[in-house]
Amino acid sequence: MGYRLEQSGHRVTYVDAPEQTAASSVAAGIVNPITGRRFVKSWRIDELLPAARQLYRDLERQLDTPIWQEIPLVRTLFNRGDENDWLARGGDPAYADYLIDQPDLGSIPQITRPAYAYAGVGHSARVNLAGMVGAFRRQRLATRQLIAAPLDYSAISPEPDTPPRVTLPGGSVARSFDRVIFCEGWRARFNPWFGQLPHGGTKGEVLIVRLDSPPLDRLFKHRVFLVPLGDGTYWVGATSSNSFPDDRPTPANRTYLEDRLREVMTVPFEVVDHRAAVRPTVRDRRPMIGAHPAIPSFYLFNGLGTKGASLAPLVSAWLADHLDHGAPLPAEVDVRRFF
Repeated sequence: MGYRLEQSGHRVTYVDAPEQTAASSVAAGIVNPITGRRFVKSWRIDELLPAARQLYRDLERQLDTPIWQEIPLVRTLFNRGDENDWLARGGDPAYADYLIDQPDLGSIPQITRPAYAYAGVGHSARVNLAGMVGAFRRQRLATRQLIAAPLDYSAISPEPDTPPRVTLPGGSVARSFDRVIFCEGWRARFNPWFGQLPHGGTKGEVLIVRLDSPPLDRLFKHRVFLVPLGDGTYWVGATSSNSFPDDRPTPANRTYLEDRLREVMTVPFEVVDHRAAVRPTVRDRRPMIGAHPAIPSFYLFNGLGTKGASLAPLVSAWLADHLDHGAPLPAEVDVRRFF
């Protein structure tokens, strides 16, 4: 969101607490156009993909960091019913570019147990979220645009008719800003101005493993996702829980993921790391963006959920266009639907 605003000429100050775990630091950044048990296209995927490809490639050049990787995705079909549903969906012309009946399996048969059948998903990709966010933070720290500290809500003075004044961490003098945009993930539930919205949170846990096997050069979904990270390790995940006391990893979910991986793999693996974070979810599974109805200089950019890697480029473009040119926000994502 900040990058979009910078590109259109705005001066942006970022405040971000480095000790708080964000979903983007744990997520694999999978862009999967076909999801769910019914094999449906992800919401607005035909618009999301070109926006994602363009923005992430732009950021690659700006940050000198690999971010966007178009990589094949192979998923298993568990039974004849799954196979029939997949083939039936493939008869729809709108799905022609996304469903592959006989995918190239690469090294999958050498390292995993045979499945009933395999299917491929076209236009899949992986976004190096952790690398992108890390490089962006370093650049903005160097230019003194980023303050790596928490911001107390009491340091923000909400004035309905005047620009908000913010006392930034480490500073004793309040500065005026045209707008304040809250991008807080699941912690937005604690925001005094937007906290009453239906902010959900789904905790996910993942493993980082090393395999004693030939390298896998594609995404593989079978009970869990197996994602090559490019350094000889793989992301395995993820669990999902709507009830959680904190955002820390748990022994029970580590055991669960290891058990699922053993059901799939035929080669040994070593657990290198175990991570957890909370995804920001919304009850209608759509992002929440837009202005507060009583404080028009306060904006929310939130609720990207499990699809953040694919949603963020287009949704940020919508909000940037709204801020710069007054373009209406799509009703499906406008925060006003909950006020």
